[in-house]
Parts: sequence; C-alpha cells; structure tokens
Amino acid sequence: MPFTPLHWGPVLLIGFLLFPRLDLAVLVVSSVVIDVEPFAVLFFGLRYPLHGFLHTYLGATVVGVVVAAGLWVFRRRVAGVVSLFGITQESSLARFLVTSLFAVYSHVLLDSFLYSEMDPLYPLVGNPFVYVVALDNVYALCLVAFVPALALYGFRAYQQRTR
Repeated sequence: MPFTPLHWGPVLLIGFLLFPRLDLAVLVVSSVVIDVEPFAVLFFGLRYPLHGFLHTYLGATVVGVVVAAGLWVFRRRVAGVVSLFGITQESSLARFLVTSLFAVYSHVLLDSFLYSEMDPLYPLVGNPFVYVVALDNVYALCLVAFVPALALYGFRAYQQRTR
C-alpha cells in the first residue's frame, strides 16, 4: 500500500472484535513492519524488488516470529505504551505469536491484490491474487475499516474504565 498505516484499519477492526484474544500492540507493529522492505528499496536505491521476500508468506512468517519474540522481550514497556490509550491486556508469548502472524499474513494478503511483482506463495513464482479485488476496493476497505475500529476502541476503553 502506498501509505502503510492503511493496513491498520482491517487488523484493528478484527483486533477489537476479538479483544482481548489478540494483542493490540503486536497488531499495530506487525501489520506494518513488513513495509521496511519497500522503504529500504526506495530509500537506499537497492536493486531488489519493491515487494520481495518479506512480502511472501514464508518471509512474513520469519518476520512475524522475530517481531513476536522481540516485542515479548519488551512486553512491559509495550504494555505501558498501550495503557496510555486506556487499554490493558494480559498476554502470553503464544498470543504475541498468533497475533503477529495474523498481522503479517494480513499485510501480505492485502498487498497481494495490488502488486503484480509479488510472489506471495514463494517459492512458487507469480501472484494469483493480483487484481482479483479492484485496487480502489482494497483501499476503501482499509479506510472504511478504521471507522468501526475506532468505535470499538472507544467501547473497549470505556469498558475498561468502568470496571
């Protein structure tokens, strides 16, 4: 996606719907961390596909595991930041891992509809998902998902304040 936070709309909506089963901080980080790849390609002028290995389910699995483990190490700091938004969660390493994998896979799936150079099923070559959903529909889904996600955030934060 040209604006990587668009990925937050759908994952936050699902995250708040499944709250507290998915860890919100892990969702936020994991759903956009894969875009370090196109950023590095553009910023450093690398001769590498804009959406390369990290934009495959195999690469995303590696990223998801690494991010989950890294955030688990800093879980107290992460929980402190999340609490600033009026949300607290009990968590586990398993929840971090499931959440991170869900987020990175959703990133790959959403981008698979948009970019023909992706090989999401690597080592298989090609992108069977490209243009299956119109670009405008993917962007609209991501933007529109923010509205109920924000409403659910307000609801979840209110629930926690009143307990």
